This record gives sequence, C-alpha cells and structure tokens, in this order.
Amino acid sequence: MEGINQRPVWSDKKLIYLKNISLAFGDKTIFADLSWHITERSRIGLVGDNGAGKTTLLRAILGRVELDGGAIEITDRRNRSLAYLPQDLEELPDVPLMDYLRDRCGIAALEKTLRDCEGQIAAAVCCLPGAAAGATGETESQEEDETTASYRRLLKDYETALALFNARDGYSFEARAGQILKGFGFREADHHRNCGEFSGGWKMRILLAVILLSRPDIMLLDEPTNHLDTESMEWLESYLKDYPGTLITVAHDRFFLDKMTATIAEIGRGRLTIYKGNYSWYLREKERRLAVREKERLLQHSEIKRTEAFIERFRYKATKAKQVQSRLRLLEKFSPLEAGESEQAVRIKFPAGTKSGKEVLTVRDLGKEYGGIPVFSGVGFTLHRGERVALVGVNGAGKSTLSRLLGGVEAPSAGEIRYGLNVQMAFFSQESAENLRYDRTVWEEALDVPSHSHDQERRNLLGAFLFSGDDIHKPVAVLSGGEKSRLALLKILLRKTNLLILDEPTNHLDLKTKDIFQSALLAYPGTVVLVSHDRYFLDRLVNRVFELRDGACREYLGNYSDFIEKRQSSRDVSAMGKTPEAGAEGRDRKGVTLSGRTSGEANASVTDAKRAISATAGAEEAAGEVRGNRFVGCTGEFPGEVPGGAGRAVRTREERRREAEERNSLARQRRALRKDLQAVEADITDREQRKAAGEEFLCHPFSHREPERIKQTVRDLRTLEKEIAALYDRWHELAASLEGV
Repeated sequence: MEGINQRPVWSDKKLIYLKNISLAFGDKTIFADLSWHITERSRIGLVGDNGAGKTTLLRAILGRVELDGGAIEITDRRNRSLAYLPQDLEELPDVPLMDYLRDRCGIAALEKTLRDCEGQIAAAVCCLPGAAAGATGETESQEEDETTASYRRLLKDYETALALFNARDGYSFEARAGQILKGFGFREADHHRNCGEFSGGWKMRILLAVILLSRPDIMLLDEPTNHLDTESMEWLESYLKDYPGTLITVAHDRFFLDKMTATIAEIGRGRLTIYKGNYSWYLREKERRLAVREKERLLQHSEIKRTEAFIERFRYKATKAKQVQSRLRLLEKFSPLEAGESEQAVRIKFPAGTKSGKEVLTVRDLGKEYGGIPVFSGVGFTLHRGERVALVGVNGAGKSTLSRLLGGVEAPSAGEIRYGLNVQMAFFSQESAENLRYDRTVWEEALDVPSHSHDQERRNLLGAFLFSGDDIHKPVAVLSGGEKSRLALLKILLRKTNLLILDEPTNHLDLKTKDIFQSALLAYPGTVVLVSHDRYFLDRLVNRVFELRDGACREYLGNYSDFIEKRQSSRDVSAMGKTPEAGAEGRDRKGVTLSGRTSGEANASVTDAKRAISATAGAEEAAGEVRGNRFVGCTGEFPGEVPGGAGRAVRTREERRREAEERNSLARQRRALRKDLQAVEADITDREQRKAAGEEFLCHPFSHREPERIKQTVRDLRTLEKEIAALYDRWHELAASLEGV
C-alpha cells in the first residue's frame, strides 16, 4: 500500500489521465490505445472477464506496471495519496495489531519525531545565548548566533510535525482504529495479538483497515469483499458512503457494485467502455447498446448487399456507368460493423443422479469443539429433497466447520448426522488441496472423475471455466487460487450427485462464470447446502437460511433478502427493550421461553411453514414441520398454539410494572453515561486548550529567552498528551457502553 501524504482534496477537477496507453503480454493484448480521464470523488467499478486486465490497470495507475506505450498522469501527484488493496495476501510482520496500524499509517513515526524534537529542544535550551543574556545583559546581536538559529529550526520542525500529527487526528487514532476494527469483526482483545497469528482472511481485513485509517485521496481496491462476512460488508459499505476521495474497485459482488459505484468501466478485448450508472444499470444499458449495434450492423449489411446487387446488374451498361462508379466509391467507404461480443453464456448442467429419499439429511444435537473450545452445540435440523439452504454468519461462527461435518470431512464432537436413502454427496472445500491432486495436470484431473461425459464434453466444460488451448496441460500445482477453485467446481459438475455441500465456491469466480454456475445450480434437481458471502448469488438461489450465531443455529424461511429483513426486524424489536408479541422476557402466552426466538418470530416462522406446506405435496417436504401444536425446526421445538397468528402474551400488572422498572433503570443508566461522557469531553477540551497554549509558547520566536519555562512547558506537554490519550480511550469506552444500553 502506498504511503499517505495528507487528507483528500475536495474538488470536481479531473484527477487521473490515461493517455493512449498500450500493453501486451506476449501475443495477448491487454490495452490498445486506451484513453480515459477520471474526476475527483468518482465511484468507479472495474468489470470484465478474468484476465481482461482489471488488476493490471490498478497497478498501472500505481506506477507498478511498465506500459508499452502512452502514459498515466495524476494531477498534482506530489500532494496526492494513493492506497491499494491487493487481491493476493501480503505477509504481515509479527507485531501487535495496534502497533502495526500505528506504524503503517505513519502515526508511530510522527510520535517518535515529536518526542525527539521535544528532547532536542529541552537539551538546546541550556546552550542558548538568551539564557546567558538573562544573567549578563548581553546584547541581542549575541542571540543571532548559530546555536539560536539551530534552536529556531528545531522549533519549526516541531511545529511542522505537530501540525501533521494533528491533521491526521493522532490523538484520536486509537479510538478511530478501534471503531474500524470492530466494524471488521475484531474483538478488543485482538488489538494486542500479533498480526502473524491471524488467518489469511483476517490479514486482508487488517490491510483494509490500514487503508481506511489512512484516508487517502485515491483508493484502489482489488476484490475487497472476498474475505468479508455479510455484516462486515454492510459495515464497509456504510463507511465508504462518506468517503470523500476517489474510489476505483474491482469486485465480483453485485450488491457491493450497485451500492458503491456510480460509473462502471468494462475492460475487454483491449478496449475500455464507460457506463454512467451502477452495475444493474450497466447490465441493462449494455444489452440495449448491443441490440442497437446489432440492428445497425444488419441495416448496413442489407445496404451493402443492395449496393453490390446494383453494381453487378448494371456493371456493363454504359448508361449506368456513372451510377455504378458512384456506388463503387460508396462501397469502398463502408467500414463494416463487427458483430458485438457474444453475451450467450455457456450453458452447463449437472448430470442427472439417482433420486434421493424425501429426507436427505438429518442432524440431531450436533456439536463441535477444538481444544476444548466449543464452536457450536445443540444444532438440529432436517433437509428435504430439492431444498437449497444457505449457511450464514460472521467469520468464526462455524459455517465452514458445519459444512465439513455435513460433508464427512471431519467428525462431530457430539450428536449425529444421518443421511437418507440413495444420497450421493459431493463436497467443495475452500482449501484447494482437499479438492485436487497437485501432481496431475488439469486434463488428468478432469479425466479422473468417473463420468459418462465424452472427451469433447469435458473440453467444452473446461472452456466454460476458462481452461482452453494449452491451459489444460498445465500442472495443478502452478495454477492460481482462482484457477484451482474453477477446476474443483468443474470436477463436481462431472459427477452424478443429488446432494452438494459447497463452502465458498464463488470466491474467485468472475461475474460471468458465477452466473454460469448459478444457472446450473438453479436447474440442479438435488439438494444444496451453500456457504457464501455473495448476497446476490444467495438471494436468487436459496429458499432457506441457517444463521450460526453465538454457538447456536437459527432458521429463516425464504431467500437471503427475507433473512436480512427478518433479522433486522428482530434487532429493532430487541433495541426497544421488549418484544411486541411476548413482552420483555420473550415468553409465549403460556410462559414458556422461546429457544432463540421471540414468539413473534415463532408465529412468523409457523405461518411461513404453513404456507410452504400448502404449496407442496405434503408436510414432509416442507422446510420445517408443523405437528399438532408444535413447530419443529432448526432450533428445536416451540410449544404453544399459534392459531390465526394469535399468540400474544397476556401481560399481568406485575409484568407491566417490571417492564416499567426496567425502562426506568435503562433511562437512569443512559443519563449517567451521558453525564460522564460530557464530563470527559469537557476534560478533553480543557487539556487540548492548555496543550495548544503550550505549543504556541514553544513556537514563539522569543520563547528561548525563558529557558526554565521552556523546560516546564515540554514536561507539561508530555503529561497532557498522556492525559488526552487516556481521556480519548475513556470517551470511546463510554460511547460504546451508551450504544449498548
């Protein structure tokens, strides 16, 4: 990542110029005479097939790629700061996380500069001619010697470093860092962990946190959502909404592109095509442009045919010689329009496997722990034939662990998993080594799968997944991460299955390949269990969502959008301090506590289940089962009759009194926290004013005449800095507590 110079410059002027740039790798053209200008505060999404040159363009803007021709210029480059998030993981040093952030953002260096300046100023005071002047009455000419000039340079350096430190909000850095780390799912205890202890996905989040903390003028992000869970992605989107600089991102997440971009730049065939709008608008506009171009091409073709027919008919007729010559010249001027890029996606489908029983998989009281630390426990559900289920949750909640248990890769610590009749399962792991053999070639891996597909069908499938020509003879060991993922998915497509368990299958797929795979899954007659952070992919595909949270599993009927809506509704209710259906304690009307749900959620789930049952052949094929007055689902059994949406708890006077007491208690807590917060803010203001006064004194040109005061001021400033830092930490704690009440 590039270093940071200063805060963003806000204007609408042109910022980046691409002037006739050209680049080729061997016989493959990446850019051909490409020109483009980017204005400040732009929100640009780069799209295109894998290998089209998206990452190369980002690196070219950074100056890390040597172009064959043309140039890339950035207005006022010296005063512009750029930050780049690479697609590939960088190795991080084995230092505490917060120290690493302070170092990468330049805060640690500035603090060291300030400490050094303070020490030098304190040491220089004793050598100043002004100190002697106070005792001996020496003239002002003696104050202009080399020592005095050196002292003034020290003061100026200190003033510059201090101004830069304040400009970068150095005193509130840890509070800002804590906020960003919390948004990315880090706990407060993680702040002191060494960076080397984190997994690859968390390391990418650290690099992204560095960029956000640095607040660059130009932000270049290459697949920023690959390693983020849903909640972290939503937080990042909300954070970037207020980002004042220029954002250029490569992403394969449609929701992210729709929310974050106002311009789509499509790279392909060495050309760049600009669309003013978000990704959804780009898809519609591209289709319209292709239709218009095809119509123009057909009209031109018809005109050429008519002209050629006229020439052929009257070529040897003297009276028509002039018209023939005119049409020959016209024909020479025609520049035939090329057919637009084919948007017909390669169609792939899963081979038909044996039909499984109605109950494909049953889980009872499933639990898993590592080293005595539980991941989840008491998980239970039943999957029925044809269901498409999403496993969601924050990173570390246990999604991949549960998928590995279901796939038979690992054994559970408790409970059991029972497979139904004629189940033929395939498991896709995030770890490519579990899916492939590195001592084989791509073609050998494709041939290794027992299948009725002919060699040509296998080659066609390899081409659909971007393995063409000599690529099929590459050793698996030299493939990139994305190529390994595509090859592993291809192997699954060659097998006869009726149950697919897929752990992050779309991480490295471009949008076109992702659409091909999604269409294949939509047409798949079997059962699918899917772990993914791609919201658009899940939204179109699944009809049931399991959320892993706090060591438990919660079920939501419907697609991903339905899940988000229900989860948000549940959070809103919780924030009110009580549930409208069951009161503050979340009990049904018979006084039985609902396991992981409010009675309102239970009613909604029962209603959804009844609808699902009525739309299917029978209760056994529904997502859950309603048996008498009991609802059986992912989280267990919920007693209590819920006819006609009823189930409202009958609250007694005692219950209302307790609720009122709880509300009053929360109000008192909030008032106390607000009072403490205001007191801390007043203390911060007071100390910052005293600090500013001390700094003003040190920077005064005649301050050297008071050496003792200088020494005391330097000591006071050090104390004030510590106090301000502690107060900011306290302010952050109080603000977090107030938010949680």
